[in-house]
Amino acid sequence: MPQQNAPDIKEKIMGILRRNGPSLPVHIANGTGLSILFSGAFLSELYSDKKIKISDMKVGSSPVYYLPEHEHSLEKYAQHLKSREKDAYHLLKEKKFLKDHEQEPAIRVALRAIKDFAIPFENEKELYWRYFSVPQSEFTLEKKQEIKRPDKADVEVKHAITPSEKPADTPTLEKEVIKAVKVLEEEKEEPKTLEIFDKKTKSSKSKPQKPLKKPLKKSSKKEEGFFNKVKELLAKKSIEILDIEDIKNMEITLKVKNKGKEELLIAYNKKKISDSDILKAYKKSFEANLPYIILSLGEAPKKTQSLIDAAKSLTSIEKL
Repeated sequence: MPQQNAPDIKEKIMGILRRNGPSLPVHIANGTGLSILFSGAFLSELYSDKKIKISDMKVGSSPVYYLPEHEHSLEKYAQHLKSREKDAYHLLKEKKFLKDHEQEPAIRVALRAIKDFAIPFENEKELYWRYFSVPQSEFTLEKKQEIKRPDKADVEVKHAITPSEKPADTPTLEKEVIKAVKVLEEEKEEPKTLEIFDKKTKSSKSKPQKPLKKPLKKSSKKEEGFFNKVKELLAKKSIEILDIEDIKNMEITLKVKNKGKEELLIAYNKKKISDSDILKAYKKSFEANLPYIILSLGEAPKKTQSLIDAAKSLTSIEKL
């Protein structure tokens, strides 16, 4: 492949998106001849320049990239939604508009998850959802009356299932929403793993459980202490913590705001970080579509630092 500069590659990527519509990094890699990592880096730059958009949903571990005028073409990726989210998607697509508090708790939670397709808006202090390709101007008086008056058959079915349901009872509704969230979380877990875990728990006696408490307390104290160190350093550097993505083992992942820009921060609770640690951090940043910062208790090895410096000015690797 002949050597190309960055502007030419970006224009080529834009051309692929114009022809093919919403695409994954692997599609861009195939069209440009670049690796998936380099394709993802260029897509991130185009997104930062506000030339392309990125989906909230993930296909596998990657978001979908698209041009603003191709937003409606995102529908072809709706098949990758999870089961409850897919139910909410099809219901909203069919009805065009949904009144939030009239929906089942599981659907209400799912509507909030499918941000690419469900657009919230308020009318008369009530929360509604519209299908993303339907203009809000279609929300006419007749449509509002239709949403406010559900079919008798639907009412009968709801009362048959939950005769004691009280729509005005806010605490009951909150409990139902919490239950729905738990159901959605359970779908993400693998049943086989749970079965094995349950069998071990049932078959084991109560005696071995006591020694487990000590290491848990020690590890949590270590994590808490390390987290406090990270917070102190970020406070000194005027870096704001937006969200805690993950805390486990010897590693903390945070979403932060640094000089007005969102970034991903990965902190390792060890003195030496390896190449695999850097690649792991890069993978997280790629999936989050954010630039990233790495913190550790010590400096990076000289070889690793040299590789980072060399990669900064690298535009491509060509084959003879």
